[in-house]
Amino acid sequence: RRRGLAFMEGPVGFSNLDKVGVMTSGFDHIGTMITWYNHPYYADHYHRFGMTKEKGYLESKFLLSSIDGDKYNRLAHIVAGRFKLKTLNFKKTAELLPYTDAMFDLFNQTYASLSSFVPISQKEKEYMTKQFIGFINPSYIKFVVDELDKMVGFAITMPSFSKALQKAKGKLFPWGWWHLIQAKKNNPDAVFYLIGVLPEYQNKGVTALLFDAFYKTYLKEGVVTCYRTPELEDNTAIMKLWVDFNPEVHQTRCTFKMDI
Repeated sequence: RRRGLAFMEGPVGFSNLDKVGVMTSGFDHIGTMITWYNHPYYADHYHRFGMTKEKGYLESKFLLSSIDGDKYNRLAHIVAGRFKLKTLNFKKTAELLPYTDAMFDLFNQTYASLSSFVPISQKEKEYMTKQFIGFINPSYIKFVVDELDKMVGFAITMPSFSKALQKAKGKLFPWGWWHLIQAKKNNPDAVFYLIGVLPEYQNKGVTALLFDAFYKTYLKEGVVTCYRTPELEDNTAIMKLWVDFNPEVHQTRCTFKMDI
């Protein structure tokens, strides 16, 4: 109150790349690596304390077979030709590192209008690049650039490490590392972590280039099921991206609020 604050909200992390929310449904499903798992009574505790739901988040999944590959291949060629765009695919981490700052800048621009958004700082960019980019299979990251090599769209996905982490039981040794390596190389599950398009290119079909590229990569890698990490339920723009894939919401979570 002394600082002029009106309410408290949580659970949330310190940035938009941190974990967020209490699970409210889907307790029989395994979570993704970047989410919390909790039992149903957690939400009951918040309610009994007088807190109310503030923001809702949805997690969903869809089968790769639900994607019309030919359709997105045609759309990708049309959009690429119309706006002079191209998709960047990578085989080595060193190839994508020069683009990471531009990717995080684009992330800031894409999500700036969302409630509670906090821009990623330069220190956070450096930390995320060092800690995570090198760990991701480079073929699971796609960028779209214009004729001047300016980034207009990006998407970061990963093989799902959830089952591997369960097998490792939180330890790299003696065999935890082996489970993680196997999950990175041979995995029927892929997780969409981040996707963004420059505001002036939104609603122009840029995502068709990304989905076309991922579809081809996933077919080659043997991916069967795709998972989406928590997305704000009122983010209608992101929800429209997936409607053609017949997604199934399998987990929900939310933050709670209390006036001070």
